[in-house]
Parts: sequence; C-alpha cells; structure tokens
Amino acid sequence: MVSGLINENPIVYEIKERRDVRAYSSNTDELSVDAIDQLEVFDILFVCLDIKDPEHPYSLEQLKVLTEDSVEVDDSKSRVRVTFTPTVEHCSMATIIGLCVRVKLMRSLPSRYKIDIRVAPGTHATEAAVNKQLNDKERVAAALENPNLVEMVDECLSPSFE
Repeated sequence: MVSGLINENPIVYEIKERRDVRAYSSNTDELSVDAIDQLEVFDILFVCLDIKDPEHPYSLEQLKVLTEDSVEVDDSKSRVRVTFTPTVEHCSMATIIGLCVRVKLMRSLPSRYKIDIRVAPGTHATEAAVNKQLNDKERVAAALENPNLVEMVDECLSPSFE
C-alpha cells in the first residue's frame, strides 16, 4: 500500500449480504445472451473479487466508496455506469480507484458493454478532470501500458483472504 496516507482514519462500514449470482442464472444455453442487471454488476465488483482501496486494507465497499446504488445498468443499450465516492474531497487515489473499477468491469463484462466510471458530483476537488481521465480511451490505454500502474491495479483487484 501507499505511505503518507491522505485519509489516515477512514470510516469502515459493515458489508451487507448479497445473493449468489450464479443461483439466478436460468439459461443453460452457452451461446445465448443473458441480461445483466445492477446487482449482478455490483456482485462482479465485490463478490467474485473484492476491490481493495489503494491506501487501506479495506474494500471499496467497506469504505462506502461504492455501493449497490452507485451502479446503473441499461442492458438494452449495453451501458454500465458506476459512480464512486472518494473518502475525502482531495483524494489523490481517485483516478486509481476509478481505473481499478474500469479494469475489473472490462475483464468481467461482455465486450458489448460501454463502461462509464464517474466520481459522484461534488465529492472531489478535481471531479471534472478525474471523470475526463477515467473515460478517455486513449488515457486509459496509456495508463494500462504503465507497469507501475498495472501492478497497483492488479494489487487492488487481487483476492483478499480475510
């Protein structure tokens, strides 16, 4: 993790129980397209593999950076929007957090989905700049060519064995 923490004492929340995504899949045809809903995207982000905060040993869900309500899905238009809330207004890790969410969804969702990652309005000092960076394909591609950033993203996406 990172030294010189921006938010040394974050509030840690209890994680609520969720359904088993696999239990709700009724379609047995491997070639058919299953609809994806808000809860399934949220479960992709957390049940399969916690996304850890880059600064703390907690998941983004435990810190309420992401909640179930922060995920919007329009399956008919193949769009997913995730809005996250940094723990502090001047969070220097906001871009890394958004990149982790984007990479997790890129690796997990079918390629037909357009992924939009946003900072919640009014929750970050440089909200517009972070949103622009997270949704610019060229900037994301360049970030994913940087071995140090990829290592940090992979660390945040690695399983936690608590």
